[in-house]
Formats: sequence, C-alpha cells, structure tokens
Amino acid sequence: MAQETGNYIPYIHDRDYNRPYLDKRLDRSTMICDSGREKESLNGWWRFGVDQYDTCLRARWYEERAADPSGRAIPLDYSFDSWEQIAVPSCWNLHAERLFWYEGSVVYTRTFRYVSRGEKRVFLRFGGVGSEAKVFLNRRYLGKHRGGSTPFFVEVTAELEADNRLLVVANNSRRSDAVPCENTDWFNYGGIHRDVELIRLPESFIRSFGIALVPGSAFARIRVDVEVEGRSEGSAELSILELGLRAPILIREGRGSAVIEAAPELWSPERPRLYEAILRYRDDEVRDRVGFREIAAEGQQLRLNGEPLFLKGICTHEESVANGRSLTEEEIVANLTLAKELGCNYLRLAHYPHSERVARLSDELGLLLWEEVPVYWAIDFDNPDTYANAENQLAELIERDRNRASVILWSVGNENADTDSRFRFMSSLARKAKELDPTRLVTAACLIDHAELRIADRLVEHLDVIGVNEYYGWYEPDFAKLGRIFENSTPTKPVIVSEFGADARPGFHGTVDDLGSEECQLAIYRKQLSTLGSIPSVRGMSPWILYDFRSPRRLHETQNYYNIKGLLSADKGHRKLAFDALREFYRSR
Repeated sequence: MAQETGNYIPYIHDRDYNRPYLDKRLDRSTMICDSGREKESLNGWWRFGVDQYDTCLRARWYEERAADPSGRAIPLDYSFDSWEQIAVPSCWNLHAERLFWYEGSVVYTRTFRYVSRGEKRVFLRFGGVGSEAKVFLNRRYLGKHRGGSTPFFVEVTAELEADNRLLVVANNSRRSDAVPCENTDWFNYGGIHRDVELIRLPESFIRSFGIALVPGSAFARIRVDVEVEGRSEGSAELSILELGLRAPILIREGRGSAVIEAAPELWSPERPRLYEAILRYRDDEVRDRVGFREIAAEGQQLRLNGEPLFLKGICTHEESVANGRSLTEEEIVANLTLAKELGCNYLRLAHYPHSERVARLSDELGLLLWEEVPVYWAIDFDNPDTYANAENQLAELIERDRNRASVILWSVGNENADTDSRFRFMSSLARKAKELDPTRLVTAACLIDHAELRIADRLVEHLDVIGVNEYYGWYEPDFAKLGRIFENSTPTKPVIVSEFGADARPGFHGTVDDLGSEECQLAIYRKQLSTLGSIPSVRGMSPWILYDFRSPRRLHETQNYYNIKGLLSADKGHRKLAFDALREFYRSR
C-alpha cells in the first residue's frame, strides 16, 4: 500500500501486513536427522495470548520496542510475561471452554537460558504446530511452516543469546487453498500440539539417514543413504553390532550411499525384530532402532517378506477426549494395544500424519501402518501453491518415518472426485512418493463410481495398491450393490477396503433397522465382512473407525458433534457390539 500521507500508520492501514512473513519457508529442505540424538525439551508452561486480529504480526510485537526512535516511551498492547499460561504440547481448544471453537492466531512465548557446551550449530525442532507456524527468536523472524502434523526445524545458531525469548504465532484458520482445505470431517485443533526441543550439533553433521532392505535382493542386501551438512567430503561408518556389520560409506558433495551384504532376521507383525543402527560422520553420531522387511504388490497379492499378506486393520484418528491431538505416549500405547486385541496386524492412520511415536511404537509392537497426507475431499487442485504445500508435507512425512519398518503404505489422499486437475495433482504426488521412497507402496483412498458400480478411478494407474472407501448398508442402503461393484471391476492390483462402517451411539440398542443402534452397526459389519471376505482381490480392510471422535459436521441428536462410527466410545470405556464381530472375523483369517 502506498504511503502517500503523513498520517499513514503501517500496523493499522497496511492490508498486506502478512507479506514480509511469506519468505523463509521451513520445509523438507531444512529438516535434520534427529533420531537418537540428545535433545533438550522446551516443553512445559508457555505464555500465550489469543490474537484474533493478528496484531502481533501487524505491529511487530516480537521486536519488543518500548520506545520510538527518539527514545520516548510508548504504550504497548502486550505484556508477554504476564499472559496466561498454557501447557506445551497441548491443544488450546481444550485449555479453556472459551477457546473450544476458536480458530485464528494465538501467540505463544517463553524464555530460556542458553550456555554453549562447545557445539557449533543449534536447531529447534517442532514436532507439530496446527496448522501454520511463524517462529521468532530474540526479535528476529526465522521462518514459516505450513502443515500441522509434520515436524519442522529451524537453525538458531546466530540468534542465540544468554537469555532468549522464543515466540511462535500458531494459526489454525481453515482455508480453501490449504492442505487440508476448509471442509473436513474432523475437529480443527490448534496449538503447539507436539514436542519442542533444542538440538546441539557439531559444525559438520548428519542431515539425513535412510536404511532399508534392497527390494528384490532375496533379503540379503541393505542400502544406506546419507546426506551431511558442513564439510561434505569424507567417510561415514554404519555399525549394526548384532549383525557383526561395520561398513564405510564414502561421502562426496554432501551425499553418500552403500549397498551392504547382510542377513538380518526379518521384521514382521508376528516377530517385530529390531536392530540398533549407529551412523557416525566426523564428530557426529545418530542412532536408530530399525527393522528389515520387504513389502511388495504382485498382481492382486500383497506380500510381506515374500509371503502372502492379508491386512487386518482398523482406521484411527489422532485424538483423545482429554488431550485432543496431543496424545500422551500412554494413550498411543493403549490405542495400539486395542488394535492388537481386535486382531489387527495393520492400522490406517487417517487423515494426516500422526505423531512419530505411533510409528516407533508400532515398530516395537508389530503393527503395519498406512500413513497419509491430508489431501482430503475438495482440495484446490488447480493451485500450484496448494500442490507445493501437499508435496512438502508428503516429503516431510517420508523423511520422518523412512526408517520405520511398520510403515508400508504412503497414501496421497482421501475421497477426491476424479477430475482432470485432481488427476494431475495426485498422480504427481504418487510419483513423488515413489521417487523419494522406492521401498514402500503408494496408495490412496478412492471413491467408487456409484453410477457404473465399479472401481473406475483414473488415479489407480499410478498406485501400487487400490484403496476403496464404501459405505454400503449405511449411506447407500442397497447392500446388494457392493457385490456388483466387484463383479463389474477387474482390478489388476491389490485392493484394500480402506473404509466401511455405520454410526452407533454407545449403549443405544434397538433392531437392526434402528439407525444409530449398536444392532444396526453390527448387522452392517456382518454383511460387509461376509461379502468382502469372499472377494479374492480384497487383500485387506480397515473399517471406519476404532473409536468415536469429534466432528463439527455431525449435528444429529445421536451424534452431538461426534462421528460415532467407532467400535468404541470416544473415551474408549464402552465397546460396541461390532467390536467382537470384527475380532472374530480377524481371528478366523
């Protein structure tokens, strides 16, 4: 905006106030390998203020100017250290009743002491901030991250002082050009909802570390990929003592790779064998507990370590009644334990990246995972910036979990109409996933062609596994159509029925025709399982969903702002009748 008058006040009159914050993207290119590193937690009590009008950004509160250029004191509209306190990590929606439905900007701030221990580089790691974050340290803007569910890193080496003020503007506003867009079927939590940590590193350090079996090597070769920062010539060393393995990796122009002969015991849900892998480069070292397994699709078959695989699964959201998206480790373990009790060997983590703890614990417990980015429903498929956002979230997810044996499927989206722009958008994402990680399978949860009653999504040609969402018996009452879909379709790839289900209010009983009763849900499950269990191309399923979850779209009196398709109540204290039916089916496979 032109400043043509002498009474122009930027923080009041500048409608383009957000422009200075669009640069300095924190994305996949700024990530570092943090596995097994010593980290210092910046969790705990932070100060926060609701900033509905974005005055912090407009008036540059982070500069902490208490005087004008002449030195005259000026009144301030903030007082950071007297603001209300909030726990980090957490979701602000559950901090106070007045914040439950709030969407917009919240300013978080805390101070911390820093004393050098001889390190040359220092980074901050944010596990997840919903859904956009702008980071400031000691009066300087450091960068912006988009996407509430993937981690991001920011180097703070040059900005650190003895006493430091860290400030984060978190904004969960729903936008039509964002990923996800403004219309979803889950609750829009806001806040710093995962860990904040400080990492000290040497001048030259390991930026990226990937390790996996070489596909098609008869399980006898391991590939290691390394990217380093700083002095980028030399040699790294990989050690896996339990395999008697110690191998050099030549580094040139910051990158190195090696293929190593080895005979590891293979990881599987029945025997989730893990090894400690140690990677050293100069003065730096990272450690990771890794499993070795091979996932493949051959015709209509899925194979794990060469053996036929049927995925017995369930979908789950990242949510708890008490903590929203900030699940504790105990809550995550409880969810995984419930899945194991249900007879699952697989979980679909819908519809965005869940905490990295889920994949690490699944490695330990023996659960296979479908991980997904929130390309959900009606994304702005024609917008190049929306695509860049989606591709970056996919790249961040793959980089974060590339060493997790439990993760076998990258999903590039869910329930999108098969338009030309969507086809271009999602086929590009599928290609990117294969480029970044050729050791895993790519899928998406596709919609049925309900007019022709067949699987007809054009995206299928770019997928390794076809995901299908269908709700016959519930949204589509004519259940006979489900069988006809597979009679009319000739899939040449494995099919996972990624969703089916029905509402059931916990404890509400009636006949099989009483919508919303546990008996109605049970009857639909029995029909689905009987039908799907006899179709050869169906190589897995993940019914919708493990437990009920918040959804502002659900306003029926039986729902009360919850999606109630869970097999358990939202607090997991009540098991619906369909839980046992699915468990019996899985135990019979």
